[in-house]
Amino acid sequence: MQTFTPTKVRTQDVVRTFMARTYSWMAAGLALTAGIAYLTAQNEAFALQVMQWRLPLIIAQLALVFVLSLGAQRLNSGLAGVLFIAYAALTGLTFSALLFAYSPAAVISAFATTAGTFALMSVAGFVIKKDLSAMGRFFMFAVIGLFVAMIVNLFVASSALTLGISIVGVLLFAGLTAYDTQMLRNLALSGIEGEQAERASINGALALYLDFINMFLFILRLFGMGGPSRD
Repeated sequence: MQTFTPTKVRTQDVVRTFMARTYSWMAAGLALTAGIAYLTAQNEAFALQVMQWRLPLIIAQLALVFVLSLGAQRLNSGLAGVLFIAYAALTGLTFSALLFAYSPAAVISAFATTAGTFALMSVAGFVIKKDLSAMGRFFMFAVIGLFVAMIVNLFVASSALTLGISIVGVLLFAGLTAYDTQMLRNLALSGIEGEQAERASINGALALYLDFINMFLFILRLFGMGGPSRD
């Protein structure tokens, strides 16, 4: 019979609490993004105005991610939480354009597929025994390569390249979901607590949020290639 020492039980409680907090932040961010995107799309005049602000909004999003990532060890949890919520809100504004570019069926199907894939990969990352930390550098270079391919495709506009980029993007961010989940579990196992744990849970939520959002965009592109866009 397996026995649990008080230390082991306490470690499990710390991991459970930390991961629950992280996923709660992530879920709140996704809900805010979806809600703002939907409400913005319901007001076409405002949505058109948002589209004109698209470039400044994207720059603001990049700036927030940059600040959150570089300030992961310096920002207090309150400020980090505000910045994360602000990022999720800005993403909702920019994502409102997707509700005009794609049919509701494509968006719903892509979201459901993303949610299922994310859940499976996150569970895999949590329970898998093999250390995935060595994959970190590969994922970093893969993301850079994918970004370069996307820029090239802006000029060549190749449907075959678009398909390839979308497939690779889905696989890459599915892998990153497992990787980030394992890194967060290992961080929790280190015994992180208090303010440090709260700050880390917000930054962990941002990493998982970005994995989900990027996977969703690539899956939506795949769904959109096979069907009509919104009238």
